[in-house]
Amino acid sequence: MALSVFSLEGKLALVTGGGTGIGLGISKAFVEAGARVVITGRREEVLKKAVAELGEKSTYRVNDITRKEGIPVLVTEIEETEGPIEILVNNAGIHHKANAQETSDKDFERILQTNVMSVFTLTRECAKYMLQRKCGSILMIGSMAGLFGIDKVVAYGTSKTALTGLVNALVTEYSTSNVRVNAIAPGWIESNMFLNAINKDEKRKQQIVNRIAMDGFGQTSDIGNAAVFLSSEAARYITGVVLPVDGGATVSF
Repeated sequence: MALSVFSLEGKLALVTGGGTGIGLGISKAFVEAGARVVITGRREEVLKKAVAELGEKSTYRVNDITRKEGIPVLVTEIEETEGPIEILVNNAGIHHKANAQETSDKDFERILQTNVMSVFTLTRECAKYMLQRKCGSILMIGSMAGLFGIDKVVAYGTSKTALTGLVNALVTEYSTSNVRVNAIAPGWIESNMFLNAINKDEKRKQQIVNRIAMDGFGQTSDIGNAAVFLSSEAARYITGVVLPVDGGATVSF
């Protein structure tokens, strides 16, 4: 088998929340695989820094994904100025840590608005073009919290579980047009934010370490490599999959 089936040469990818963490890791992997990348986020300085790191195959758009009325304009502008969006990665999301009894309706709705509603809107607008061209790969970035119960993240966990339902529903409608829809469920991936959080809670850190079957936390490049595979021709017959990249955490006791 030629390794060229794993190449993204000539393809354009849109990665939301692509300036930091997992989004940046995915963007790096895409560029290394030959793709051009448009990253979005709310903070221009962060995006500028990321593009400087990613190189000439990357551009950015300052965008708040929760402002759904602006999403059709964003997609059309990218299509007209950068080219056809062949890969969409719905990575942008927010977190809320609180016990269920301390999670207000407003908190819950805010998480669902960003992690589910905005994802659907952007996916629908990108798919409008993909379905016409009969070609495209759409990736949702899920979570361990969408695969098993984790305390203190009721809103976040619900939102990530909802993405699995969204994947399943879209597969039934998009597949005949050769638009594939998959999800990646990252395990515990090293980032400054993650490490700062768990280092303040030794008990929770030990819970996490004990859950992971392999040794240590994942890297953003692990998620990036999985995203490259699922977006490439090597995965041309794969759709409707939720792929844990978690060092065995979902099956480990």
